[in-house]
Amino acid sequence: MRQFSAQEPLCAKPGRAPPRLNADALIEIDHVKFGYDPSRTILNDVSLSFQRGKVTAILGGSGCGKTTLLRLIGGVYAVTQGRVVFDGQVVDARNAEQLYALRRRLGMLFQFGALFTNLSVYENVAFPLREHSDLPESMIHDIVLMKLQAVGLRGAAQLKISEVSGGMARRIALARAVALDPELIMYDEPFAGLDPISMGVTANLIRKLNDTTGATTLMVSHDVQECFAICDYAYLLSSAGKVVAHGKPAELGASEDPEVRQFIRGEPDGPVRFHYPAPPLAQDLGVPA
Repeated sequence: MRQFSAQEPLCAKPGRAPPRLNADALIEIDHVKFGYDPSRTILNDVSLSFQRGKVTAILGGSGCGKTTLLRLIGGVYAVTQGRVVFDGQVVDARNAEQLYALRRRLGMLFQFGALFTNLSVYENVAFPLREHSDLPESMIHDIVLMKLQAVGLRGAAQLKISEVSGGMARRIALARAVALDPELIMYDEPFAGLDPISMGVTANLIRKLNDTTGATTLMVSHDVQECFAICDYAYLLSSAGKVVAHGKPAELGASEDPEVRQFIRGEPDGPVRFHYPAPPLAQDLGVPA
């Protein structure tokens, strides 16, 4: 299997690079529109810019397209309109060679862990090292133990995934996500299922990893306070798949925009509705008008 260096360009075919929107950005989302089917748009003309070396939070209610955005950056799906630019190169979801090179440069903490249940804790963290590098087993051994030490689970290295708690599984997934010391680290709900102590430790670890390695961090989360404590910048997406607001945590926290205020403060009443759009209940139940 071909190996790629971190410096190798993503573009598999030669050609002129697209014009940069922001030279300081590692990731640029340029007027992106996307839906899983033609009848439903998830992201609607979204433009965002993620600065190199910074921690950026992507906030918003369930179903607003936060996880979808990460999938588009990773090339899991192709955008309907617009473009996703990674380090100056447009991501092409149909180009397998380009995607392999891209994924060598990023780490992903999946929302539900996505650990291999037939592998041990140790083998899960070792997997990306074996898949994307030619490192000797002795070096892989040391790297795996250091990553597990960082998340407090070196002593659990030989356990089966079925033998660990949900919170421990999330920390194992974090160790695997950073095993290759990637340039870009994407976290999908990194605080879900963690107890308060583990949540605080994980938040500090995300910030420390970013600052120590110089990586660029994207963090999708519902936990406003934990995100605001460690992020440099934040975007808020609406249920309509648009950017409602963006800025530094203090700026969003002080916003008087009704939708921003409702989400940041967790207010039950406001422009954001709890119910997913649907016809009247009586109509669905067949009750005569």
